[in-house]
Amino acid sequence: MDAEELLLEVESAMDEALEHLDTDLAGVRTGKASPSLVDNMDIYVASYGTNMKLKSLAVVSTPDARSILIQPFDPGTLNDIKKAIAESKLNLNPIIDARSVRLPIPELSGERRKELCKYVKSQGEDTKVRVRAARKHGMDGVKKLKADNVITEDDVRRLEEKVQKLTDKYVKTVDEKLAAKEKEIMTV
Repeated sequence: MDAEELLLEVESAMDEALEHLDTDLAGVRTGKASPSLVDNMDIYVASYGTNMKLKSLAVVSTPDARSILIQPFDPGTLNDIKKAIAESKLNLNPIIDARSVRLPIPELSGERRKELCKYVKSQGEDTKVRVRAARKHGMDGVKKLKADNVITEDDVRRLEEKVQKLTDKYVKTVDEKLAAKEKEIMTV
């Protein structure tokens, strides 16, 4: 492994941590309807003798800001979908409308908003831990390259600076994403 491969590996690990955070934040219910609220929960519906993801059984859309509309491909699965949503961690009450399931999104209370902010902060801290773990991996890789006489002492300093700059960039991005999500939670 050379220095460039090491930097790419570190950046890739940090990118994965950010992608994971984006997925987690998309699933946080802010009082605004979003198809990702249902899609990211990985809701499994017991239908056709097996468990299937909701995404494979229905189209999920948002007709307005306060509801999610789930239109199954087969109307015979309406009750199965309703039951799966009722049993999920969404804490929403599904309503069957003729050929679809409607999920009304209730207004968030002040206390619930604070809980969601705490959850968002904890997800952010977990992401920062992953970013720092990637940094540590990078720094250890730099030391190994030095020990194997692949790079010089000057290269060690340059590489360590690059790894630290990457870390700072990703931590700043995490902080920006958290601030935006907290603002969204508190103002909706």
